[in-house]
Amino acid sequence: MVRSPSLRVDEPDQCDETEGDLEGKAEVGSGLLGASVGRVGGLELHQEHNRSEDGDIVPANLSPDYKAAEAAFRKSRDPSERMEWLREMLRTIPKHKGTEHLQADIKARIKGLAEQLESATKGAGHGGPALVIRPEGAAQIVLIGPPNAGKSSLHTRLTGSAAHVGLYPFTTQYPKAGMMPHEDVHFQLIDLPPIAQEHPVPWLVNTLQTADAALLVVDLGEPSCIEQLQAVRSMLGQQRVTLTERLEATADEDPFALRLPTLMLANKADGMADFDAELLALRELSGSRLPVFAVSAATGHGLGDIGPWLFQNLGIVRVYTKTPGHPADKHRPFTLRRGQTVGDVARLVHQDLARSLRYARVWGRSGFEGQQVGHDHCVADGDIVELHA
Repeated sequence: MVRSPSLRVDEPDQCDETEGDLEGKAEVGSGLLGASVGRVGGLELHQEHNRSEDGDIVPANLSPDYKAAEAAFRKSRDPSERMEWLREMLRTIPKHKGTEHLQADIKARIKGLAEQLESATKGAGHGGPALVIRPEGAAQIVLIGPPNAGKSSLHTRLTGSAAHVGLYPFTTQYPKAGMMPHEDVHFQLIDLPPIAQEHPVPWLVNTLQTADAALLVVDLGEPSCIEQLQAVRSMLGQQRVTLTERLEATADEDPFALRLPTLMLANKADGMADFDAELLALRELSGSRLPVFAVSAATGHGLGDIGPWLFQNLGIVRVYTKTPGHPADKHRPFTLRRGQTVGDVARLVHQDLARSLRYARVWGRSGFEGQQVGHDHCVADGDIVELHA
């Protein structure tokens, strides 16, 4: 098996610095706005200027209300909530020449997301396909790649779904969701249509917005593998989507650009005589720095390594809750990200509990047995938390 480099995660020293990094995806780009600094999620963005229609740089002077709405939009993973925050961004953005491009971009995003939400409603009522997949489980992972790379076969093998598999290209036409188990949690795996110049999918980029990471599937036995990989990166780049080996907080200029942490899966490894040589050639010719696993949907080779890799590199944290005088529920953990807190646990249980929470007791690696802690206490994987309102 090819040895895969780990996704590089820049570990901050403080709990509150990590939450913004890992709870929301790192989204960056060349974008519309300039002189922007701050954490992922827009929590500390200071956007200073924009370009007008004639190319002149003019002040944007974005208001605190707009920045708050943008921060909420970035953090949200629910499509309906993202629509609400987009509308709030449009309502609160200063209306002048310096924000013309950003206003147009927000309106386009609202239109595209509205069409997706409408398709989901019609699909639910009439049996049609939904283009919006609401995130579930520990993380939402999208399967992307060129035609006939074996995405649907991998999806079927990893989730037990009934994804349609064909020998001809473009078999997958709509998103297909399934749950991939890992220990006592599940990752939501979304099989998407292939990415190719001859078959563009207009709604694909909007579907990627709620994903936490991507699995890029390639077939090293395909002679045009390099060209296919370059085409995938180019098409996504045109839509301000970058596949990256890093999961990090980055100064963000464009609220709609997306950096998607990605693991490459070199499929059909069982058919390669010298996989190491093929993989080396792929890296050298494509310039890709993505971590790679050699896998086979046919034999199952390497598939058992995907769940542990996602769990570790996405910073998944399992927390088990208990009520006073009763044992912890060890069957259905709440899943958070490394650096999140007791307050985040309370919000997952119920929004009202988050507001009324006075303190919590914690058992596990983040404190001594039964330690009384406050809202800002960082939880660790395997912690048991008893919430007191």
